[in-house]
Amino acid sequence: MVCFIAFAVVAVGAALAVVSVKNTVHAVLALVLTFFSAACLWMLAEAEFLALALVVVYVGAVMVLFLFVVMMLDIDLEPMREGFIKYLPIGIGAAVIMLLEMLGIIGIKTLQVPAGPNPAGMSNIEWLGTALFTHFLLPFEIAALILTVGLVAAVVLALRVRTFSRRQNPAAQSAVRAAGRVRMVKMAASTTAPGPTTVGEDSQA
Repeated sequence: MVCFIAFAVVAVGAALAVVSVKNTVHAVLALVLTFFSAACLWMLAEAEFLALALVVVYVGAVMVLFLFVVMMLDIDLEPMREGFIKYLPIGIGAAVIMLLEMLGIIGIKTLQVPAGPNPAGMSNIEWLGTALFTHFLLPFEIAALILTVGLVAAVVLALRVRTFSRRQNPAAQSAVRAAGRVRMVKMAASTTAPGPTTVGEDSQA
């Protein structure tokens, strides 16, 4: 119980640091700490597969990518600092409303009967697969459909043809030959004969 409370406090504190610190790199590092603390909580709840998946996928891949992107971007922090205090009361009000709603849902929600102990020889991954494809099949399919729609939308946006934009075609540039771009034209040489000069022009010269 002590470890659970300690990890929960660290997770909540790191989550507050994500939305309160002004440096984006520090915010990403705080988010990494939040995910790691949540993974520790799942480990205490005997959900080892979810804990390892959270650490490997989010902490080890997604958040490292976010950290590199944030470090490479030149973000101007002055406008963010000016607007933080302005919208702070609105954020606190929204957080209080969501907290009251969560407390209300927890208060009126009927407690479910806890499941029995895991039978011997059945791993955590097997229990997770059984629960996903029996009791939570519809939410699992909806989540898969949402992810598929997001993937297709990203591909469509990336491959959308814009007629008004100019872009280079490396394949066409590599296939260019001098004979198809430069044409040598042979022209006859022409000379201009000097015009007649008058006596007055000669004396002035």
